[in-house]
Amino acid sequence: MSIYEAQQAAEKNKDIEAYTATIHDDFEFIMHLDNSKMNKEQTMEMFSFMMNNADFVTHESRCLYENDEVMVTHAVMSFPDGTRESVLAYNQIKDGKVIRLETGATLLS
Repeated sequence: MSIYEAQQAAEKNKDIEAYTATIHDDFEFIMHLDNSKMNKEQTMEMFSFMMNNADFVTHESRCLYENDEVMVTHAVMSFPDGTRESVLAYNQIKDGKVIRLETGATLLS
């Protein structure tokens, strides 16, 4: 199973442990809003909150490219304040897990 498929299954099942299993211990997330960085623990806490909150909805998620080194995904996300963003994500892969995630987003509404 690809990393993308594993993450999609984890999101569908609201299984943060399965999602966390796809993330490298030295993980770093660079946020598109302000270039701030979060480590694995901080990111998984945020993802768990989003996964379990019906006001965060991911639409039209798809994997544009994935190999042993990188994964590029795109999705439309809806947020609690009613806004929607088109989100492009670059995932760097090391040892079969995502070690770096960087997002870019365009506000849709």
